[in-house]
Amino acid sequence: MSSVTVRVPAKVNVQLSVGPLRDDGYHDLVNVFHAVSVFDEVVAKESDHITVSVVGEWADQVPVDDGNLAIQAARALAKHAGRTYGAHLVIHKSIPVAGGMAGGSADAAGALVACNELWGLGLPFEDLMEIAGDLGSDVPFSLLGGTAVGTGRGEQLSELPTTGSFHWAFAVAQGGLSTAEVYAQCDRQRESAGVEVPWPQVDDALLEALSTGDAATLGARLTNDLQAAALTLRPELVRTLDAGRAEGALGAIVSGSGPTCAFLAADADHAQRLADTLSQLPTCRAALAAHGPVPGPRPSWSSPRP
Repeated sequence: MSSVTVRVPAKVNVQLSVGPLRDDGYHDLVNVFHAVSVFDEVVAKESDHITVSVVGEWADQVPVDDGNLAIQAARALAKHAGRTYGAHLVIHKSIPVAGGMAGGSADAAGALVACNELWGLGLPFEDLMEIAGDLGSDVPFSLLGGTAVGTGRGEQLSELPTTGSFHWAFAVAQGGLSTAEVYAQCDRQRESAGVEVPWPQVDDALLEALSTGDAATLGARLTNDLQAAALTLRPELVRTLDAGRAEGALGAIVSGSGPTCAFLAADADHAQRLADTLSQLPTCRAALAAHGPVPGPRPSWSSPRP
């Protein structure tokens, strides 16, 4: 049986600026995505129906029914192609679930690439990006990889130049956080404070730091407008952030909607030391070192293409 395998990276948001609540329930964003070397692997195998199974450390937290975003992606691809196709998707989970690192979006992107190859559709990247945008705000970047700024809901992407590699440590918290719940908490806090929420703007100093490979400046410019809401819902994360700063992290931030915390390190050795220290915290389920940027998913066949 032929199968196609893709590796899809996690992401960290080095800038997440959230505009006012729109009439449609979304927010306008400036979202600077950065793909890092924590990967899920999605394998698409020939089958009569579209199904999914999940293995790995986080497998028990991932739905295998219609709520799975990879299934939704495969079905959307088949609909776009105008035919009925089948595939059994096997997801090898390494990206934390509900951790603010776009694990579900990564799996959806992996399914699009793998099934496009398995089914011999030959759809161009632009078509896959269009389908990805309908699946969720983070799916297009999971398909793209590298570093990019997203506007609108985050799905309108422009690639950003970077120099060299940036090194990270990630502290994975016990349990997850709902993205919708974090956004709702952010809205409540803003309404309670009576602040006028500004239109989100790209941080030019942060983009310059990415372009020149200036890790110290990037660390100082990390920002996440959802962080206060995430810390309200999970106050124990304050201890995690403080621990990373105490170990010399150049920057410390809640990743996306959390509860994973991201720490920018000076180099690979520093990232590993940070991960080793963070892994000892009672607030931390696991910690790992990674680097970025890394590319988006690319397919590989396990047997000759039919």
